[in-house]
Amino acid sequence: MYLNCHTYYSLRFGTFSEHDLLRLAHENRIKQLVLTDINNTSACLNFVREAPKYDIKPILGIDLRNGVDPCFVGIAKNNSGYQELNGFLSHHLHNGIEISRQAPKFKDVFVVYPFEKVLLNEKDEFFDHEYIGISIKDLRRLPFSRLKDFRDKLVVQQPVTFRNKRDFNAHRLLRAIDNNVLLSKLNEAETAKEEEKMYSFEDLTKAFSEYPHILENTEKLLAQCSIRFDFSKERKAQNLNYYTGNKKEDEALLKRLCVEGLPKRYGRKISWAIKRRFIKEMDLIKQKGFVSYFLINWDIVSYAKSRGFYYVGRGSGANSIIAYLLYITDVDPIHLDLYFERFINLYRANPPDFDIDFSWRDREEMTRYIFDRFDHVALVGTYVTFKYKGVVRELGKVFGLPKDEIDALGNGGLASSKVDSMAKLVLKYGRLIEGFPNYVSVHASGILISEKPLQCFSATFMPPKGFATAHFDMVIAEDVGLFKFDILAQRGLGKIKDTIAIVKQNQPEKANFDIHDVSEFYKDSVINNLIKTAQCMGCFYVESPAMRMLLKKLEVDNYLGLVAASSIIRPGVAKSGMMREYILRHRNPGRAKEKAHPVMLDIMPETYGVMVYQEDVIKVAHYFADLTLGEADVLRRGMSGKFRSREEFEKAKGKFRNNCLKKGIPQKTVDEVWEQVASFAGYAFAKGHSASYAVESYQSLFLRAYFPLEYMVAVLNNGGGFYHPEFYVHDARMLGATVHSPCINQSHRLNVIYGKHIFLGMLYLRDLEDRVMERILKERQTNGKFTSLENFMDRTIISIEQISILIRIDAFRFTGVNKHELLWKAHLILGKAKRVDHPKLFPPKHHKFKIPKLDTTLLETAFEQWELLGFPLCNPFELLQERAKSKNGQRDLERYLNKRIDIYGYLITVKNTNTHKGHRMHFATLLDQYGEVFDTVLFPPVAAKYKFKGKGIYRFYGKVVSEFGFLSIEVSKMRKEAYVQDPRYAEMKTSRKVIK
Repeated sequence: MYLNCHTYYSLRFGTFSEHDLLRLAHENRIKQLVLTDINNTSACLNFVREAPKYDIKPILGIDLRNGVDPCFVGIAKNNSGYQELNGFLSHHLHNGIEISRQAPKFKDVFVVYPFEKVLLNEKDEFFDHEYIGISIKDLRRLPFSRLKDFRDKLVVQQPVTFRNKRDFNAHRLLRAIDNNVLLSKLNEAETAKEEEKMYSFEDLTKAFSEYPHILENTEKLLAQCSIRFDFSKERKAQNLNYYTGNKKEDEALLKRLCVEGLPKRYGRKISWAIKRRFIKEMDLIKQKGFVSYFLINWDIVSYAKSRGFYYVGRGSGANSIIAYLLYITDVDPIHLDLYFERFINLYRANPPDFDIDFSWRDREEMTRYIFDRFDHVALVGTYVTFKYKGVVRELGKVFGLPKDEIDALGNGGLASSKVDSMAKLVLKYGRLIEGFPNYVSVHASGILISEKPLQCFSATFMPPKGFATAHFDMVIAEDVGLFKFDILAQRGLGKIKDTIAIVKQNQPEKANFDIHDVSEFYKDSVINNLIKTAQCMGCFYVESPAMRMLLKKLEVDNYLGLVAASSIIRPGVAKSGMMREYILRHRNPGRAKEKAHPVMLDIMPETYGVMVYQEDVIKVAHYFADLTLGEADVLRRGMSGKFRSREEFEKAKGKFRNNCLKKGIPQKTVDEVWEQVASFAGYAFAKGHSASYAVESYQSLFLRAYFPLEYMVAVLNNGGGFYHPEFYVHDARMLGATVHSPCINQSHRLNVIYGKHIFLGMLYLRDLEDRVMERILKERQTNGKFTSLENFMDRTIISIEQISILIRIDAFRFTGVNKHELLWKAHLILGKAKRVDHPKLFPPKHHKFKIPKLDTTLLETAFEQWELLGFPLCNPFELLQERAKSKNGQRDLERYLNKRIDIYGYLITVKNTNTHKGHRMHFATLLDQYGEVFDTVLFPPVAAKYKFKGKGIYRFYGKVVSEFGFLSIEVSKMRKEAYVQDPRYAEMKTSRKVIK
């Protein structure tokens, strides 16, 4: 009987989920209802999936509005009608067009116009599929309206938006947030009426008892509606069925491509193990109907290769020999003994994941290619929800709290004694909307390629980049049989590609290497020593302080060790405490036999009986707990946060425990193993995924080992990495580069290298305008280098503010003239000359101004660089107000082991974390006076007493400790050191070093 029901996917309007709507209907003995969210179809598929559990017939529609102004409700008669509605809404969302008052002449859609709108628009004619909606409140006016005579067109339209007063309050808050107004200023026209709620079937029929024909019309309308999607385990995949157009040709193409790939990957002698794995995979891929899925991924990477784009194929697909033969991945599953069942098994309904990483510069073109290449394509949607801080911020504004109070409340920094009544309201009502979807966004990487138009499943919207995006997320997409293709962007590949180009330019005689021949890199002692000593600055996935620490503790010096480390570093392993246990067993293999359960050790001998990879969950569930492979895969999938609450996961979890106990495994052991499984929580990697990461790490390490300066330039040109660009500049200097500030004649937009000289790019000058940069570079390219300041100003249109930036950074140092003199000249020339917006046809005659002799100090230059670049190019320790009282550095840590040390450090990065008791502590990485890196830890008592106050030099006093050979300092005292006063603003010069 309910034709107009809203969930909280009526964004910033609705107040409960689709599950709550179904529960509400069930409680009120409603057997069928229509979900009609406002200009949104996010909840539709899950509504249909969940409805049978409540014995409810689901029907889908859309409440089409302009803002909150209702136009009409569209109700799908069937799946074709649902597609019609989605197409209609998508057209309006893509083009930003308002919904018209008159609905189009749909084929399989019923249209219901609200009673008020029919009166307002004086609508007198209706098509067969069009109706007039009457709510309970409209019944008071109906007898006095001309519309009472349209007996066959009247249907019940009692909107459902709230369950109770609490929901209505939440709704008003959402509307105030949406309109960005104080709650007290919220226009009543922007809100729904409080009576928009669900009544029991008996109460609803009683309300309409005087108008039985309205009830009959509604029943007839609903009886004609039926919607169906297959969510069963036997469902057919909804992805593009055939790549070539038919099954036979697809299978023939896949086989031919693999046969061509075998000798390329394995040489002429193909072992029986390789053949057996190939046949097994091919048979299973055909049986499961995944042939087109592999061919589409092959098509994508083939296009990338044709364009010279670097890519990395990872995910569980890296466990596949066929993916390896198709060059989708570069991981040999035979060499790594990758677990086949993690990749694919008979019980798995969905195809394996192929996460294909491209350079951040190439990803958009790859996405555009996919949209152009295939007919039915959309990006996967995702929901950005109201989180605690966001709720506090938004409601703080709604209730009129001052910004500083909102910030304190959001950060939890407001003492309970200082929380006033208004702040309490923010916290109280914040709980009403926390977790609600705020807006639909774009999944980080997922693309859907469907056999049918995506509008069969939902409407699509158009984000700024211009790629149609579905209203639903990846979880429900998989449930309905749509499996995404993951196209990701990362900067590591850009670094590799750019380094090779820079090497060809700077050292062409050494550019004859093959970056894809990683098998040779694995044997290289120089590269392996970089890993062992954790000299990995700028290298993909291995440069962070945590990874550097782990590599040293594990003494990793080979590819397989790096594969394991790439997964061990993930939070799932660390959280369970098994990272430490893995290190202990790695350093003392005998410990594994003492500590590990024999079955666990037998299942995972390579990782000493410790769960490290995602496929370990399948192994443990299957061999330890006797779950079927299908149930084990459900458990593995259950590690993802959204899937975790699913009924299937809970069943698998219960069976895991019961089976173990039936086998006689002690409760304590079962609990310990389950804790390992549960702690993964979606953070662990598949082994193939880790192996793919390790391949890229080795490529990066090769370039850093043999072309360190070119590599550092590429790192900087791709936005750096884990650290601030300043530290990559520093590392380049430590590796032998001479680093220069931007120069008018040598620099480009990005950084460049000539021999061992690196010139920073003009892009680092934060206040230099893009158009000025472009003019300079274009003029230099067209007419050659600049010969003087005057020559530059004659040839380039520039303001005094912009040229001052260039002079202050010493971009005209090639002239040999002091920059203070150049600034005088620039002001005199630009001050006298009439400004023109085009270069001068003939060079003007310049007056020779008599300028007093001026000097620049090194200290002045450092502060100018600090202001304009964001960091000085000198050693920051030279800028200390008081010289360091200790000469200790990283090289002295071993000498001070288990002793107290006094040491100075320039802060690189701080990781703030909480202990298991919730106390704050810090891990900090710093540079010593000699440019070497060292690490410190501030445990909670010290962290409570001493705070890091941003970038700068700190003096530490603490104890040097060793954990598995990794040296760090447990800080007991800390102080931030002061720099000298900026000489540009000081009355007296603080340095006598002068630049002539």
